Amino acid sequence: MFHQDNTTQQPRDTTTRTPSFMPKPLSRNPNISSSSSGAAGRFPKFGLNVDDDLVSSVVPPVTVVLEGRSICQRVSLDKHESYQTFALALRQMFVDGADSTSGTDDLDLSNAIPGHLIAYEDMENDLLLAGDLSWKDFVRVAKRIRILPVKGNTRKVRRNE
Repeated sequence: MFHQDNTTQQPRDTTTRTPSFMPKPLSRNPNISSSSSGAAGRFPKFGLNVDDDLVSSVVPPVTVVLEGRSICQRVSLDKHESYQTFALALRQMFVDGADSTSGTDDLDLSNAIPGHLIAYEDMENDLLLAGDLSWKDFVRVAKRIRILPVKGNTRKVRRNE
């Protein structure tokens, strides 16, 4: 038989304890709004406790491919204000001797790189003509920029003379 000495026994703790295998309730962070559903709610320590619209405006650089050249460029579309500033950047990247001050008033995607069309690949890998969407939507969906040469009329007209 087991005998217990009452003189050395510690007083019993009568408070209720949660067993260690039970999950603790999550504490609520007052800096995170309950309406936040995206990265803003998940990463408050990174300064992303803002609307999902602002978070989606953080866009990685896209690759710009000029057909016929083996070296590509990278450009951050979100750093540009419009198609015009983007066209100026393309001209400075790909046109030899392009000056940033000459003729920029009427510069757009149709004349940024003479003899070429500016197209883009979207998230579904569809190739579309750049400039058809609003600038904000273009920045959001463009995955790769492709600069394609404009092909002239390749048929030779033969005259019977």
